[in-house]
Amino acid sequence: MVKHISHIGIAVKDLETGIAFYEKLGLKLEAIEEVPSQKVKVAFFPCGDTRIELLAPTAEDSPIAKFIEKKGEGIQHIAFAVDNLPQGLEKAQEEGILLIDKEPRPGAHGADIAFLHPKSTLGVLIELCKEKH
Repeated sequence: MVKHISHIGIAVKDLETGIAFYEKLGLKLEAIEEVPSQKVKVAFFPCGDTRIELLAPTAEDSPIAKFIEKKGEGIQHIAFAVDNLPQGLEKAQEEGILLIDKEPRPGAHGADIAFLHPKSTLGVLIELCKEKH
């Protein structure tokens, strides 16, 4: 089902501060994108075959703002690339994994995404994504 780690999502209060930090590590900013449906602005840093995805809230009621309020800045999710997202969701559900998203939805970087509930994934918010190339 899983091909590789697509990206690691890191919640940050301020996108520019986050970008500056990851550039200090030698990573190169690939793009910045706003995802209005998620009330988030995203910065992408390629790192080998994966990306670091910085997520900054654009509204106080966004999921990322709520995450930061509850847990502080840091790793918010890990995303795994899959070949067939609907099939991946079906397989996860058959395995008893709780789904946040029963159907794929548009995500950042042109990908279709769906999340698995941390209650059934050992406390980790897992995103399955069908990457666009």
